[in-house]
Amino acid sequence: MSKKRSLVSSFSELANSKPADPVQVPRVSAGIIGATQRTLTEIREERDRLAEQVALGGFLEIAPELVDPSPFPDRLPDDDQTEFERFRVSMEEDGQKVPVQVRRHPSLEGRYQLVYGHRRLRAARELNRPLKAFVVEASDHDLLLAQGLENSARQDLSWIEKASFAARMERAGIKARDIRTALQVDDAELARFRSVLSSLGGEIPALIGRAPKIGRPRWTALAARVAEAPDGIQQLVKILAAAKDVSSNERFALCLKALAEPREPRPSPALPLERNDGTSFGRVLFSPKAIQIEIAEEEAKDFQSFFEARLPELVEQFRQQSRKP
Repeated sequence: MSKKRSLVSSFSELANSKPADPVQVPRVSAGIIGATQRTLTEIREERDRLAEQVALGGFLEIAPELVDPSPFPDRLPDDDQTEFERFRVSMEEDGQKVPVQVRRHPSLEGRYQLVYGHRRLRAARELNRPLKAFVVEASDHDLLLAQGLENSARQDLSWIEKASFAARMERAGIKARDIRTALQVDDAELARFRSVLSSLGGEIPALIGRAPKIGRPRWTALAARVAEAPDGIQQLVKILAAAKDVSSNERFALCLKALAEPREPRPSPALPLERNDGTSFGRVLFSPKAIQIEIAEEEAKDFQSFFEARLPELVEQFRQQSRKP
């Protein structure tokens, strides 16, 4: 007896059953649109119920080389491979516990596209093992929502990855209410996603990477500083080009520090004050907000008297000059 599974319900299928005959396994209809109208709590409750009620089996074993990544990537470059290595070793020793979800490739016969489960796919490729997978019917719209729901439940996307994926969903025509439900965010957070990416564009987050330790406050601070600096993006591109060998968290820190440090204007060269014989008795230094006069101690008192007597005349001359067209 065939059973249809939604993209949400198959989250909890157990993987220790024997694979079903590929000929007998129907393509599964995706119920993701209805699922996006429910709360994350309800989805989790349904997943737990189905873990107890749904019969084992129904997945395929697919050669991992036949599975292409999702056409809508939700991950930024990850420079820390420690976590993945632990996952790969676990899968090597204990096997693949939970099947991934795939859809049949819309344009290439005999191939599939991943809905979610990118680490399991990568590990299967490296271990040269068949990939356990549920095959679902999913439009691009359904696929995007399924990825959002899966990642929201796992909570392993960094803040900027969520922001980038939300932008990708918007460009694909996903409605804001569905994006909010899929990523479990509110209107305010969605607005912050848009604001940060409006300032940074897509290039800077991609160059920095996923930066898992960097949350919303520091990303919004970086975006604000970029918006204030006329050449902010160009500065960051140069910094990141020279920082490829450090972690994504460190790359972010370098960017924030560079824009946080005030750039002091170069002072004008000092104007020397000389006697008739050419020897120096002082100098004048100019900066954007100050004029500093340094006089040799033996002549300081006389110069002060001279300067104070001439200052009103100098100010009036400056005013007359400023009135000229």
